[in-house]
Amino acid sequence: MSVSIKSEHEIELMRHAGHLLEKVHNELAAHIRPGISTKELDRIGEEMIRSLGCTPNFLNYNGFPGSFCISINDEVVHGIPSKKKIIQEGDLVKIDAGLIYQGYHSDAARTYAVGEVSPEARQLMEVTKQSFFEGIKFAKAGNHLNDISKAIGAYAAKYNYGIVRDLVGHGIGTHLHEDPQIPNFPQKRRGIKLMPGMTLAIEPMINIGRADVAWEDDDWTVVTMDGSLSAHYENTVLITDGEPEITDSYKMTDDTGG
Repeated sequence: MSVSIKSEHEIELMRHAGHLLEKVHNELAAHIRPGISTKELDRIGEEMIRSLGCTPNFLNYNGFPGSFCISINDEVVHGIPSKKKIIQEGDLVKIDAGLIYQGYHSDAARTYAVGEVSPEARQLMEVTKQSFFEGIKFAKAGNHLNDISKAIGAYAAKYNYGIVRDLVGHGIGTHLHEDPQIPNFPQKRRGIKLMPGMTLAIEPMINIGRADVAWEDDDWTVVTMDGSLSAHYENTVLITDGEPEITDSYKMTDDTGG
């Protein structure tokens, strides 16, 4: 699959998809508390996505059994929602969410602190989020893909964190995962030249310990090999003629989408 350049009409649809997904994240954030199960969060989120006239894009994707990936503490990504997985005070909860609006995908992830968390956990969250913003400083037409990867990796490396290498960001559009792959660490090659109309899901996944990860027996849940905490932050980013645009934060003039 080659890297697709979106038309203005396609970009408007992706902006709307991102705008609606931000609403879903905000709703889920209000429900995260000690004692709630990840299955209940998944139910709340799926109901909201469908109420907005959209479809959860993770549900049944390659057989994934939930509408959201909800991962706790040392779980990096792709945690399967479960009635048995109960959120506790002090947890780091990562919610990776996506939806389909009129055939176009949005994808965004957040890490939430449940109540009081350790200073180390708080710093990990902040650095992971900021590494995303360091990366998109270079998400401009004429730059190369590796400029983004280098910036993310360099920022996280200042804190001696483990930058996950087995999982990367990706292009997005009419498919959830499109070309190109977007590592969060430097590459030997410059990568593709960025062009206006490209839409990229950029998503640092950073561990407080080593970078190594493993897959659990469910074949989905990815955990840190050393049991250390992990954080995740993601947005869908549009390459423009000027500054990059985060579609999830785009403010629609027509707010009829709920």
